[in-house]
Amino acid sequence: METDESSRVLPFQLQFDKPLASQITIAEWNPEKDLLAMVTDDSKILLHRFNWQRLWTIAPGKCITSLCWRPDGKAIAVGLDDGTVSLHDVENGKLLRSLKSHCAAIICLNWEEENQLTTDDHAYTSKYEDRTSRFFPPAPRVPRMPGLVSGDNGFMDDSEDSFQELSNSSHQRFNILCSADKEGNICFSIFGIFPIGKVNIHNLIFPTSHDGAETTNRVSNASVQKVALSKDLCRLIVMCSGDLVKVCAGLGESHNAGHNEHGLHCLALNTSIFWNRKNELHQVAQQASNIEDLTEVVRTSLSVMFRQWSDAMNTFQEKFSSLSTLIINHGFDSSPQEEFLNLLGGARTSPPIHQFLVNTLGEVGVKRISKVLSGAGKEIQRIVLDHLQPAVEVIGFRIGELRGLSRWRARYHGIGLDESLINNATEKAGMLLVQVERFMRVLSSVMQQYSNFFNWLLKCIKLLMSEPSDQLLPYNSELVIIFLKFLYEQDPVKQLLEISETEYEVEIDLETMQRVRELVLFQGFSDTEYLRRTLAKEFQLMELSFKEAFQMPFTTISRKIMCEDILPLFPLPSLPKSSSSMIIPTSVSYYEVSSGASVSPQTVQNQFIDYISFQVPDECFSDIVNCICIVRGFMHDSHCLKKGSSSLEAVLLHVPVDYQCVDLSLYKDSQIVLLLNKATNTSESAGDGCMMILEASELPYISISRSAYIDVWRLPKLKDSVAYLHIGDEKARSIPHSVIAPLAVSASRGVACVFAARKRALVYILEEDEEEVSDAE
Repeated sequence: METDESSRVLPFQLQFDKPLASQITIAEWNPEKDLLAMVTDDSKILLHRFNWQRLWTIAPGKCITSLCWRPDGKAIAVGLDDGTVSLHDVENGKLLRSLKSHCAAIICLNWEEENQLTTDDHAYTSKYEDRTSRFFPPAPRVPRMPGLVSGDNGFMDDSEDSFQELSNSSHQRFNILCSADKEGNICFSIFGIFPIGKVNIHNLIFPTSHDGAETTNRVSNASVQKVALSKDLCRLIVMCSGDLVKVCAGLGESHNAGHNEHGLHCLALNTSIFWNRKNELHQVAQQASNIEDLTEVVRTSLSVMFRQWSDAMNTFQEKFSSLSTLIINHGFDSSPQEEFLNLLGGARTSPPIHQFLVNTLGEVGVKRISKVLSGAGKEIQRIVLDHLQPAVEVIGFRIGELRGLSRWRARYHGIGLDESLINNATEKAGMLLVQVERFMRVLSSVMQQYSNFFNWLLKCIKLLMSEPSDQLLPYNSELVIIFLKFLYEQDPVKQLLEISETEYEVEIDLETMQRVRELVLFQGFSDTEYLRRTLAKEFQLMELSFKEAFQMPFTTISRKIMCEDILPLFPLPSLPKSSSSMIIPTSVSYYEVSSGASVSPQTVQNQFIDYISFQVPDECFSDIVNCICIVRGFMHDSHCLKKGSSSLEAVLLHVPVDYQCVDLSLYKDSQIVLLLNKATNTSESAGDGCMMILEASELPYISISRSAYIDVWRLPKLKDSVAYLHIGDEKARSIPHSVIAPLAVSASRGVACVFAARKRALVYILEEDEEEVSDAE
């Protein structure tokens, strides 16, 4: 292969060859920018520009198992081994959102958006408008805990603008994030933040009929390898390993006799509900995800308020608890309240109360405690006015919007927006708003009581010390009595904020309860006991009502995702552990059908056609060695089978002699990039690598016939028409290193990043015209 520079641009021109501190396990190019995200073997995420300038590095603290960019390139989804999917800002790597939809390690992620803008019945471009900004200022943010620097509290303080942009999906194209775990669960999230569906591969069945007998098939012990959602969001291709099981009516399950049923299979799932109801789902997801964001604001506000007030009250109790000790030490059997009441009534000052006020507490102590309680009360009032109350008000508006949508049963009942559940959630939001207003009145009254009590104590201390007290603030004796009877040993503010196992019931007079019951006749709250509950308890009930209301669309959509077809690809070793550890290069993509492409007419019913490529392990078939297979048209084949035809086509490619496939990636314009290693006899001396690009649409495909029997490995039918690849005949370039997976290819920028076994990264230009890449640099 020619390596000297010449007047023309060489295929795969080397742009960079950089050393790496750690080996790379996952790499993905940003779909819109010249950015490469890489995961190291010690689970760190590195973001580099095309010129290899590092922008940021983050370490989630858990094992990273998958990576995926949002279609607009503004956020990156990270799958972790504990089943969490975290979203990070592309600008600084800050955590935007964590979603725990899985209980097992995330194997693969796929984020796809609609390929065209939504239009209405009159062909006008339609976009869902969020009306909240018409009536409310920008949504409140999560309050910070005093004393913590940004980021210490786990909230998204430094990336609030990005988080708001992530949540504001009204100007985004409708998109779905698919995540699959090692236990066969596939979850779907709208905009990556609102869970809308979940299926398990083990439970998906594909019905067939042969000779009048109805049978169903499914894949048991499945382990998902890759998922790919179509551009129109109507189909999901799933590549998984597992056992192909036939379920006969009335006979139960049985393995397919005469065949090695354990292998790699391809499933076609019908997800057309996403496209057919994308307008409705967009609106529900927009409102529901924002409600969840605001719910987090409410939860954090209550937590910060409780901490603030508890700390202030601990200061008060620590100081005043010494009075009880003094009373016992002096041999008295009275309570602190009785001693204070005696002092207020003009009786002779007892020794313990005199010692406490003059020596233990003093004027400085009273002022310090008064300042602490006053500061806590003012900070809580600020949190309520700036965070809690605005959040609850916007929640009420947004759930009200959903309430209106739920009444449009013809459109929204089909996606699970239940009117009764939404009505219940709307009522709970209204009750919480009433609770917030009552809490502000209680807090204001308690702060006034404490202020009056401290003013009286300062007056008493001045009199006991024979000092002038003319400059002190006045006090109300009746309020002092009320404070000593009801507030000295009780804390109504804490009771309203505290979440405890023993439910506290607020005392409400009979007249007020009667008025609340009468309001039911005038469309008041149907739950008339809400005033007896605390603010914290009301928030819990509101959260529960939201969970129930939003679970219904999740359940409804999950039930409408069905398996349409199953295609066995090749058998695998029967030992589950060995098959689960086998890494097989695979790639799934969707290409736009060109007018000149030699594709079966049945495949052009949609604008895109699917291409599935994978390496065929040598141990699968005795007569198929060192081959790569490309299958296309599988997504449409189930429709064609119903019409008595087949759209499925495939081709076997024999890797060049002395080379082995390391990884592969489908590229733009129906191309495929192969990463090869030269085989060597010695383990210590690694051979050179090679990168090759093929026109996938021009390969000699063979039509694969399909029948009612799906338990047949069809690849052997292609062995007589294998296409042999030769380095000199293809667009290829040698690499002076032994290469390893992954192969990272950018379809938008025309570049590829290859990783060498000796911790090096090589960036190649795939396009012959590198002007665009050079400009980006």
